[in-house]
Amino acid sequence: MIDELDLLGRVQSKCMKCDAKYIAESSHGTGNMLRHIRSCKGKVYRDIGQMILQSNASGAVENRPSTFKFDEFHEILALTIARHNLPLQFVEYEGIRAVFSYLCPEVKHVSRRTIKNDIMKIHAKEKTKLDELLKRAPGRIAITSDCWSLITTDGYISLTAHFIEKNWRLGKRVLAFSFIPPPHTGAALAEKMTCLLKQWGIENRIASITLDNASSNDSMVETLKYDLDLVSNGDYFHVRCCAHILNLIVQEGLKEIDDAVLKVRECVKYCKGSQGRKQKFLQCVQHVSLECSRGLRQDVPTRWNSTYMMLDSALFYKKALLHMKATDANFVHCPNSDEWNRIEKICKFLSVFHEVTLAFSGTKYPTSNLYFPNVLKVRLLLKEHMGSADRFLKTMATKMNEKFEKYWSDFSTIMAIAVVFDPRYKLQVVEWAYKKVYEQIADFELELFKNKLFSLYNEYASSTPTSTTKHDENVRNAPAIVDQASDSYMEVIYTLKVLFFQFNIIKCYCLFKLFTFFSLLFFFF
Repeated sequence: MIDELDLLGRVQSKCMKCDAKYIAESSHGTGNMLRHIRSCKGKVYRDIGQMILQSNASGAVENRPSTFKFDEFHEILALTIARHNLPLQFVEYEGIRAVFSYLCPEVKHVSRRTIKNDIMKIHAKEKTKLDELLKRAPGRIAITSDCWSLITTDGYISLTAHFIEKNWRLGKRVLAFSFIPPPHTGAALAEKMTCLLKQWGIENRIASITLDNASSNDSMVETLKYDLDLVSNGDYFHVRCCAHILNLIVQEGLKEIDDAVLKVRECVKYCKGSQGRKQKFLQCVQHVSLECSRGLRQDVPTRWNSTYMMLDSALFYKKALLHMKATDANFVHCPNSDEWNRIEKICKFLSVFHEVTLAFSGTKYPTSNLYFPNVLKVRLLLKEHMGSADRFLKTMATKMNEKFEKYWSDFSTIMAIAVVFDPRYKLQVVEWAYKKVYEQIADFELELFKNKLFSLYNEYASSTPTSTTKHDENVRNAPAIVDQASDSYMEVIYTLKVLFFQFNIIKCYCLFKLFTFFSLLFFFF
């Protein structure tokens, strides 16, 4: 309200933001002032829509709670720093504190020591949750481990658990990423591994451990077999990393590189040697109407699949490289037609290993049932190319096969057991594969495999509590029952095939007689 009256002597009011004047007589009401408040240009709109509204789980928009929860804010901030690997000093940045103060003037800023304590509390809470999850897991736990060394020669060891959750979902959790002092011998690694397993209380629930092929890992496994309670006395405890074995196999074959591969490597180096050459190569690509986005790939000596990718990209840009050879006199490393044919054969040969490696590297689906059929594909491929007419492919396949045979006996049994439980393959695939691999001694090796399979089954079945004696009798007679069921199954399948074949013959004969009858009927009438 102001003391100044208008020209008609009426009481006035003035807006405190924009100094607009309105009649304030009681007979005129307050509607004019209310409408002005909504459209006043001097009002500061500090609260924007995103600050007062939020979407719930169903997607509907609702009002944001008016109370600011400092504990929840600190927890979200600590999770953000841990998730995005931010420094603890992040909470002390002036710009970040200014943002927090703008969003909530009452916010209480924290120091890096406080946020460190919050992160440790969250870690302790999540560790308790994981401990309960491992205790509820009904079966045994498979673990994987690996070691890394920094430039400063500091060593670290990781431990990951793989298990089936109570609701039959595949679970995977990182249990540890811990510093390990030198020396990194087998005894030291075994001591560290035992300590980590005891921290989680799972030392008596381990099914297997997957490692690479370092010699220290072999020593560690032999020591752990005496310290842990394992299935079948630890016969299936050590599982070698199949992706690493494939890498060793291909690296062995690529030790003696073919001249054609060396020429492709020089071609890629030449095309990527300068900006002018890159532009000239792109012009050649456009001239032959190929895509530029794929690009030439240069191989790395420590990664065999980079050699495959280099050859694959070179074959894709073969026409562009040939055109560049015709237009650039300095481009002298382009392969000839015979060398291109060899490159195509080598690339086709390595593509199988590349596809198998990708299958083994899956993280969102079980891979144990994929090992046996894919490794079998590699084994048959090596056997085929050992008799190849191409000297380079034959030499490569022979060296690879020597490395393959070194590791085949170590992991073939456990992989075959895994594939038996796959309803798409079962025991018939193992029988067929053993005949292909072992040939004359296939029956003997298959009998050994069946004995190991049934022995493993009986050990698991005996550890499961049962209430009837008939089940125990079935468990003891499992091999005979399975063999009898398998023979009966094959007899039924054979009988059905014979009946189906006979039915087709009878059906064709009846159709022929029916066709003859109608033909005669049509002829006479």
